[in-house]
Amino acid sequence: MNRVLADAENAHSSSVESCPSLRDVHSINPTQLMARIESYEGREKKGISDVRRTFCLFVTFDLLFITLLWIIELNVKGGIETTLEKEVLHYDYSSSYFDIFLLAVFRFKVLILAYAMCRLRHWWAIAFTTAVTSAFLLAKVIISQLFSQGAFGYVLPIISFILAWIETWFLDFKVLPQEAEEENRFLIAQDASERAALLHPGVLSDGQFYSPPESVAGSDEDSEEKQDSEK
Repeated sequence: MNRVLADAENAHSSSVESCPSLRDVHSINPTQLMARIESYEGREKKGISDVRRTFCLFVTFDLLFITLLWIIELNVKGGIETTLEKEVLHYDYSSSYFDIFLLAVFRFKVLILAYAMCRLRHWWAIAFTTAVTSAFLLAKVIISQLFSQGAFGYVLPIISFILAWIETWFLDFKVLPQEAEEENRFLIAQDASERAALLHPGVLSDGQFYSPPESVAGSDEDSEEKQDSEK
């Protein structure tokens, strides 16, 4: 008998523990949900997200850093004007660094167009730029004679290769997942606000309540005395 009572108490306690979820549903504050939805809508109207803006800044840094290294390489070889004429006007695939600079310009234009102007939410653009960069740099390192030209023969291809793959990692593991998570939160908050509107249709006005006037103390005794006097 005691075992049966213990089982009944356990079942009752488990049912009580399951009630907070229902209480949580009824305790939803529509005002807070609407404020959260408005904050998400404000972010959408503001433009690109913060993490996407950071990605675009890193793409810009990629172009500027490769340009800086290329200018330093032009100065080291004997002056900007002479080396620039040699590498640009008399371009040679096996000894020129001008194509690595153009590769950085290519990555910058494609990624900014795709992820800043068009606000693309797919990885195909970064996959294309990274694949082109990797294939070009591998072919240039194998075929050309960059390693015989000093330290820049190692630095420019390696830095360009690393920056391209960092951009791929940052977009694939930071930008796209975080934006998808924020969108899911917005949809959940919007759904919760609709449910809260159904659960709390509105606050009742004062006119919908009626309270009878309070009875005066001793009114029952007075009525009985009046009836006796009338009899």
